[in-house]
Amino acid sequence: MDIPASLAAAARGDQAAWDALVRQFSGLLWSIARAYRLSDADAADAVQCTWIKLVEHLDRITEPERLAGWLATTARHECLQLIRRSGRLPEPAEIEDSADPAPPVDHALLVGERDAALWRVFEELPDRCRRLLRVLMASPPPAYTEVAAALDMPVGSIGPIRQRCLNRLRALVRGEQVLEERS
Repeated sequence: MDIPASLAAAARGDQAAWDALVRQFSGLLWSIARAYRLSDADAADAVQCTWIKLVEHLDRITEPERLAGWLATTARHECLQLIRRSGRLPEPAEIEDSADPAPPVDHALLVGERDAALWRVFEELPDRCRRLLRVLMASPPPAYTEVAAALDMPVGSIGPIRQRCLNRLRALVRGEQVLEERS
């Protein structure tokens, strides 16, 4: 995708260009919003506000080839504004009960305890690792170029940093015995 050309066409009102930009960057914006652990509604607001900011600032985008970075930065700001306005930290994700009656009665409780322990250990990781791992957990996973733009890191360093972060998480998990076979 030729981002500068698509951005210029979108500025002229070309709906197909807008659609292409939205397809290209929606996954990135959603992964950033989810990294802040916003509710679905707040995440949707953050993503929508980011697109509105792009419309408002179309004439001020001086480096269209860096649009992914601009969108990522704007999405992070929108997420932080939502958190500040709400006056709360984001709630941890609720774990839904399984509709499958086959697991034992305490399965969901044990899985919930394990997941909560894993998230506690996850929060012990450095901020850079938490942000990188959350962005990489997006579905579908964003391209490394998008991750690099979103997190302001070189593309070539993403894989090694990811590996170090996962190794660190494994070490923390082993230390806490989070994944002890109970379920």
